[in-house]
Amino acid sequence: MAEIENGPTAETPPQIKMQVLGQFIRDMSFENIVAQKGVQGDVTPDIQVQVSLDGKKRPTDNQYEVVAKFKVTSKNKGTEDMLFLMELDYGGIFHIENVPEEQLHPYLMIECPRILFPYIRRIVSDVTRDGGFPQLNLENIDFVSLYRQTMLQRQAAQSSAEEQQPS
Repeated sequence: MAEIENGPTAETPPQIKMQVLGQFIRDMSFENIVAQKGVQGDVTPDIQVQVSLDGKKRPTDNQYEVVAKFKVTSKNKGTEDMLFLMELDYGGIFHIENVPEEQLHPYLMIECPRILFPYIRRIVSDVTRDGGFPQLNLENIDFVSLYRQTMLQRQAAQSSAEEQQPS
């Protein structure tokens, strides 16, 4: 009877390693327009959340920085008067190994923000509450869909730019 070796084989890809080295607020602002200008009549908030992501390689081997940029606006339905505006750029520094080069960009734009999101949600909740509004608990974000949407927009912009180039 032959023994079967349970070690890695040539067919098994190396295990992906990820470690969060640090998290930070790069920039944050909160404007309470209601406190500054006041509001007349009934207030029915309409909240919009815009998200953009940015990632880059750091000078150190296997280190990457990913920044999630959130813009949260609350307007009064009907009048469109601004109630509050919050902007938050939240970053993380990650040590990542064994991700194939062709999969690195989606990995950075999907997995890294997914790890940062609970901290972002907590900051948004605390700041809106401390700013005099009911705390805002952000819904979960599907970073896979966000990534796909961003890639489709880039492709459309690129093909439209190529069509406008003179031959």
